[in-house]
Amino acid sequence: MDSGPPPSVIATVQLDRRTRLFRGGRVVLGGAPLQLLVLGPGGADRFGAWVSGTPVGGGPGEQALARRMLDAGIVHPVPGPGGFTNDDVALVVPVKDNAAGIGRLLAASGDIAERIVVDDGSSPALATATIRHDHPRGPAAARNSGWRRARTPLVAFLDSDTVPTPDWLSSVLPLFDDPAIAAVAPRVRSLVTGPLGRYEAERSSLDMGTEQATVRPDGRVRYVPTAALVVRRDVLQAVGGFDEAMRYGEDVDLVWRLLDAGHTIRYQPDSIVEHEPRHTVSAWLRQRFDYGTSAAPLAQRHPRLLHCAYLPTSAVPQYLAAATGHPLVATASALLATARTTQRLHRRGVPAGAALSVAASGQYAQARQLADAIRRVWWPVALLSRRGRVMLAATYLPPIVAILRGGQGPRGVLLYILDQLAYGLGVWKGCVRHRTPDPLLPQVNRSRKTRSTARRTTASTSGN
Repeated sequence: MDSGPPPSVIATVQLDRRTRLFRGGRVVLGGAPLQLLVLGPGGADRFGAWVSGTPVGGGPGEQALARRMLDAGIVHPVPGPGGFTNDDVALVVPVKDNAAGIGRLLAASGDIAERIVVDDGSSPALATATIRHDHPRGPAAARNSGWRRARTPLVAFLDSDTVPTPDWLSSVLPLFDDPAIAAVAPRVRSLVTGPLGRYEAERSSLDMGTEQATVRPDGRVRYVPTAALVVRRDVLQAVGGFDEAMRYGEDVDLVWRLLDAGHTIRYQPDSIVEHEPRHTVSAWLRQRFDYGTSAAPLAQRHPRLLHCAYLPTSAVPQYLAAATGHPLVATASALLATARTTQRLHRRGVPAGAALSVAASGQYAQARQLADAIRRVWWPVALLSRRGRVMLAATYLPPIVAILRGGQGPRGVLLYILDQLAYGLGVWKGCVRHRTPDPLLPQVNRSRKTRSTARRTTASTSGN
């Protein structure tokens, strides 16, 4: 069975809030990762009409240009009335030992006729289950058992500790009118219950934020969880569903395999599903540790997609200088890189002020990536030297200040530190167990394929 995507059908689009237009709309700067497009007069006129509300034409040239901008994150689709309804959706819920959660979820999802509850070895068995596994086989196997029972074109996965808000599918289903879209992920927000709920409401790893996006490994939203995900059933069948050998990270693996097959996945934050955090700190830390252990098997299955940081070759000297105790050299290197990027963007038609802002933001993003890597996975090494301990402490200052300003107080700071340590320990354990250092290492530059794509998107495009 062919798993490739069908032709695109794009109707109406809207500009991403970060996208900036220059030279009368002929120079377009936006997307994630950041891209620069130079349009010809015809392409600029069409693009300007689209972002003003005119539907995209059905011709192959317009559809191809619109698809290119959608995939880059420069624009986003505007859902229309939609051809799918709730009758086209089967709800699949994997569950183990959470009868209360299942009752709450079923009460909140009564507008979906076909609901498949997969009891993955609960003790005692759940009376509301559609399918029963006599012994626990893991969430991947439970989800596979569920979607294979479904007969609808779309399958909605929800975990038993989630609660969908009313009409959560109303902004999801219209996106499937574009046959290139294989899956749509709602926003997963934490139920604010106790200190853990307040912390997760601000920093949950399941919450991908307030802005819609195309999911891509090098983009702003790199993956989406299957705690809440709607997928085409035929696409699931084509890729074989979830990898049952994976106990954790099976959702990220599925998303990346769908992308590898050429499909499009959208993140739609207008749709909200609420998630109940673990009830105790110890259970929550165990969950964070377990999530960390998935990094190594994911890195083995998807080479070059999972590293602790992604840096261009030009950034290596400045960060080596900073790590070896030469801050002035590192600062000078960063300023020089900023100046070069500013000059390059200015030559392509971006005003000097905007070019400088973009270049400086890029340097900040690189520094933030390395700070995140130090806090999450490099901290055991950093603790071995005085300079490393100073750097580690420095990386904690910005998030701690943000947490205190947000009103969470010392308890929020403690939870944040424990969060970083637990996840990092899980990453290290996974790397030892699977004998791979990849999640602990930064990736310098990009693969050849990604670099060539970046060059094409900065080339002049007529749009005619």
